[in-house]
Amino acid sequence: MTRTADPAPAAVADRWSLVAVAGMLSFVAMLDMNIVNIALVDIARDLGTSARTAQWAVLGYQLPLVALLLPAGRLLDRAGVRPALLTAVGGFALAGAAAATAPWASWLIAARLVQGAFGAVLFVLMPVLAMRSVRPGLRGRAMSVPATLGPLGAVTGPALGGLLLDHLGWRAVFLVKLPVCLAAWVLARRHAPPGGRLGRPDPATLADAGLAGGAVAALLLALSLSPGSPAWLLLAVPAVPLTLWWLRGPGGRPVLAVLREGRTHGLHTAVLGLAAGFAAMHYLVALHLQRDEARSATATGLTVLCFPLAMGLAGPVGGRLADRFDARRVAAAGAGVTALGLTLLVPLGADWSLPAVGWRLALAGAGMGLYGGPVQALVMTGAPPGATATAGSAVQLARSLGFTLGPALAAAAWGLGGGGTGGTRTGLALAAAAACLAAGLIARPGRPAARPTAAA
Repeated sequence: MTRTADPAPAAVADRWSLVAVAGMLSFVAMLDMNIVNIALVDIARDLGTSARTAQWAVLGYQLPLVALLLPAGRLLDRAGVRPALLTAVGGFALAGAAAATAPWASWLIAARLVQGAFGAVLFVLMPVLAMRSVRPGLRGRAMSVPATLGPLGAVTGPALGGLLLDHLGWRAVFLVKLPVCLAAWVLARRHAPPGGRLGRPDPATLADAGLAGGAVAALLLALSLSPGSPAWLLLAVPAVPLTLWWLRGPGGRPVLAVLREGRTHGLHTAVLGLAAGFAAMHYLVALHLQRDEARSATATGLTVLCFPLAMGLAGPVGGRLADRFDARRVAAAGAGVTALGLTLLVPLGADWSLPAVGWRLALAGAGMGLYGGPVQALVMTGAPPGATATAGSAVQLARSLGFTLGPALAAAAWGLGGGGTGGTRTGLALAAAAACLAAGLIARPGRPAARPTAAA
């Protein structure tokens, strides 16, 4: 199958409305990964089901979203952006509405599975849409929009979910994203360039998606369920043969080619490591403030908000710096600032005052804002022509696995450290080490692959 070539830089007209669409969809897609967690008790009670079954309102979204990222990237490299975007946004919104009206648990889980499948398409489209909507000289700024708003959606999910749950009930948790989806759909329909079509996947593509999806689903299930019992980690064993089988097939070879030609192995590892460190920190700080320091939920939430607020302010700055200077240096500096903020949390002993924690979280958040857009631009611009969706799916998979892996590793480190302040220190040290590793990997440039040059 032939790839659809990316548009030539000279043919791109700046469409910041589509960059805004990418940011809006990044926010709601990441918001959906966390906002439902706080409503699980109410869902179980209202639908008359067990807590374990209600948990599938979260897993039912996360599993197809993460499992289908790589297959979706391969499919979208051969499809038009406009039809894929309109279909994915519409399907995501309709599935959310179906979840909000669920009369029983099986209906809710089915709707979330469908929503997660459309969410995978959105995750792949967001960086592609941002990159193709502006000139090369503005890509750092464009990439910073979804790269900043996505993690902001992840960290604001619990706070927004709690507010909706207290005043409007659990169904509002699924409905709150619909106005944003509607606005994004209207903007996309009005401003997305025409052309392209959605092809029907052939049996070989479906089989390839089954292998990749099965491997990622097995790993994600093991990580998600292991805090309840370590025996669930055995679910990850089938992921190894499925991954090897997939890598040797027609779906795995293009992904390996993208990583090899763009020399982005280190960048993808850095994205995974920094996402895991961020998620681990978020889990540990909230746990320690409420359980060990006896802080109220409101005080904890306001303190933790220092991270996303600083991240939101620094995100546009990182994009502008990447467009003006070297994107790799800006991304490495941002990761280094995040590592410094996380490292400064480790020596906190009895002095877990809210201001002391808050400014350290703000420092780490500012680093994440500086890092997000530039590292996304590095990955996407390093992709071979016609493979930007594959590159986008690979980096989104690394980030999603990091967000899932972080809390599991934090819980394990907390237990090994003896719980309490000692366990929190151990977990935060692990998070800081992951951020330091990420900064080093980004700062170390890979040797560019040899590519034919065009005649002057």
